[in-house]
Amino acid sequence: MISPSPDKSDKSSNADTPFGQTHEVTNQPPQLRDYDAFAADHALAAAPEREGAGWHAEALSRDARALTQPDVLALADLANRHTPELNTHDARGERIDGIEFHPAWHELLRRLRQEGLQALPFEPDARAGSMAARCAGYFLHGQLESGSLCPITMTFASIPILRNEPALFSRLSAQLLSREHDPRDIPLDAGKRSMMIGMGMTEKQGGSDVRSNRTRAHAIDSGGRGGAYRLIGHKWFFSAPQCDAHLVLARTADEGGLSCFYVPRFAPDGRKNAVRIQRLKDKLGNRSNASSEVEFFDAHGLMIGDEGRGVPTIIEMANYTRLDCVIGSAALMRAALVEAIHHARHRSAFNARLVDQPLMRNVLADLALESEAATLLFMRLAGAFEQSTSSAGDPKERAWRRIVTPAAKFWVCKRALEFTGEAMEVWGGNGYVETGPMARFYREAPVNSIWEGSGNVMCLDVLRAFEREQDAAHALLDDWRGAAFDHPVLANALQTLFAMLTGDPATREASARRIAQQLALCAQGVLMLRHAPHDVAGAFIETRLGESRGETGRVYGTLPSRFDHAEIVKRAFAV
Repeated sequence: MISPSPDKSDKSSNADTPFGQTHEVTNQPPQLRDYDAFAADHALAAAPEREGAGWHAEALSRDARALTQPDVLALADLANRHTPELNTHDARGERIDGIEFHPAWHELLRRLRQEGLQALPFEPDARAGSMAARCAGYFLHGQLESGSLCPITMTFASIPILRNEPALFSRLSAQLLSREHDPRDIPLDAGKRSMMIGMGMTEKQGGSDVRSNRTRAHAIDSGGRGGAYRLIGHKWFFSAPQCDAHLVLARTADEGGLSCFYVPRFAPDGRKNAVRIQRLKDKLGNRSNASSEVEFFDAHGLMIGDEGRGVPTIIEMANYTRLDCVIGSAALMRAALVEAIHHARHRSAFNARLVDQPLMRNVLADLALESEAATLLFMRLAGAFEQSTSSAGDPKERAWRRIVTPAAKFWVCKRALEFTGEAMEVWGGNGYVETGPMARFYREAPVNSIWEGSGNVMCLDVLRAFEREQDAAHALLDDWRGAAFDHPVLANALQTLFAMLTGDPATREASARRIAQQLALCAQGVLMLRHAPHDVAGAFIETRLGESRGETGRVYGTLPSRFDHAEIVKRAFAV
């Protein structure tokens, strides 16, 4: 039925509205796009120079501009809406265990490899500061899409392990270091131009307790390091199944300890290796990336490292993947923060822009402090990873890497969950629907807390690292005390941390989360004091470590009014 024509004299009528249109869209923020995400982030932009990677700043800025173009932003949505599909058999009934991805997934991986993010510090001509350069680039890409980071991280973390196997690495190095993405599912020696490495550690009965693994490895011929084996068993989480090879833990037939094995996607005879994909995981988030359950039916594998030393071998790999978990969570924080600030700058309510309303500004400022501290922390860790590799390295750098990294992985990844939820709320109902990025950020947030060691595992690792690296730990704490000499709040927090670390061993394990939290916050406080403006650093330290910590609690948006909330927000996103 057609409605009667409106009265032309009625001032409130929609006489000028096109037929079928009831309203004009107003007060909706435009898409955040076309800006330099590197230059707009003060905390990030200053860090490469400080960590020896100033030579890479121009490349980071170029990449940051490319990542905010509309066609590139659309890739994240496409790759997560069109999730991977498992094809166990081809049309003839032959077993293929193929994974089909949307083209957006491959474009994301192409961009990641184009920047060398799977291997930059390990390239033959790598410059000093390459680790920081790589981590800054990884952080920028993490703000675009999270799932595609997973195979890049695993490939990156596998390279130090594989370099310890000269014969194998000589065959793989060109494809590992290649900056080209080659999605073809073919054997490496059939002309494939690049490769990715995945991981298969956990089993149904054990989870984090990998020492309970039951997968068996039977030697072919003499076996031993570099020798060939047949693997029989399963993996409950096998990521990502389309990779060209995986590092896998299995127990040798003589009942020895767990060993590490290189398990290629194709066996030496050119046929698909006997790794059967049972199903893909139906995950809460990280949906663009394929995770799977598999069974090994006499799968071909090569022993990596010494027999029975699989766990220490994998822990070395995990040190790198845990750093990437910190970066990935910090990237989600940053992405959610800039979307929230952008929204608040363009959205009005109750006759004022949201960003000009005191309570909203408090929330945004509090989020900005959290994000900046996370960014400073992961960039400092990046520098420590590079500097601590030398045998004559500074013990403080070793402490940053070995003791602070698991604390950072625990704390930053935990904070990302609450952070993304709060940023989503800034968008209101628009944040809760899948047509925008906020719901995706929120669903992505939990994975880094769980992957590569849950919160409890990380906190217990902090305690172990402190016990084993006492000299390095004390050197680090002495350095932090020097930084806090003129700041009583931070000095008192460090005194509390030292008492926690050196307290009664009988009660220390039960307090491991408090210790890891205090350690991470003290590290962030020191970094904020050294690298952020005085007032910004003071706001973070007082609200996270001072007396006002009790006033603010865990809810964002409770900063005392004495801090300049508007200036903190302005600094956080300089566009």
